[in-house]
Amino acid sequence: MNLLQGKKALILGVANERSIAWGIARALKAQGADIGMTYLNDALKKRVEPLSEEIGSDFLTELDVTQDAHYDELRKTVEEKWGKFDILIHSLAFADKEDLKKRFSDTSREGFKMACDISAFSLIGLCNSLRPVMNEGASVVALTYHGSVKVLNGYNVMGVAKAALESSVRYLADDLGPDGIRVNSISAGPIRTLAASGVPGLKGFLKDVEEKAPMRRNVTTEDVGGAAVFLSSSLGNGVTGEILYVDSGLNIMGA
Repeated sequence: MNLLQGKKALILGVANERSIAWGIARALKAQGADIGMTYLNDALKKRVEPLSEEIGSDFLTELDVTQDAHYDELRKTVEEKWGKFDILIHSLAFADKEDLKKRFSDTSREGFKMACDISAFSLIGLCNSLRPVMNEGASVVALTYHGSVKVLNGYNVMGVAKAALESSVRYLADDLGPDGIRVNSISAGPIRTLAASGVPGLKGFLKDVEEKAPMRRNVTTEDVGGAAVFLSSSLGNGVTGEILYVDSGLNIMGA
């Protein structure tokens, strides 16, 4: 029996076929979940729409998390299409490329605000807006990276934003736990995605995993998808507020 048969999963953050969110969407679909997807803007819609059709998603709707009105519109769309749903995948992050190229102390005020708004506050705002249409037993899964807890050259303000995201996961887990909603995060190893392409040190991060991680290989979107299935299914019913590393074990290694 499929682990997610009859479950409804809302996937945020698919940009193209190399996106981590796309790997998760495919894994959840393979386990029986019904899929709903969002896109950022018209430019990205052209890339995401064929993927939405390929996976047979129930709907595809616009979501810009910097726009307050979009939160309410997303809830209304979910309510109209599904009534309630069971799984929220938050794979959203952004930082100004210029802030990633500078010394960290040169981070601009606006760049800091934008990175934390899109990468961290959006999870809080979405949980607040969507909570009324989430079933008891629902699972929220956010995507993070090891640069939240260790200094990685070139990750800069994104590391701080991811640290805020991970702390938010813990506070949301406590806040939503009485409603029967679990909140976790996956800290995936570096993967060549559209979002990661803006990080100057990406090639070095990938090389580090191949040379130093216990498994001596980089992870794939399929690896991350498998972890998301676990956290989204009844197998993970006792897990909340956790950061699950899917990075071939690199995080356990010393300098």
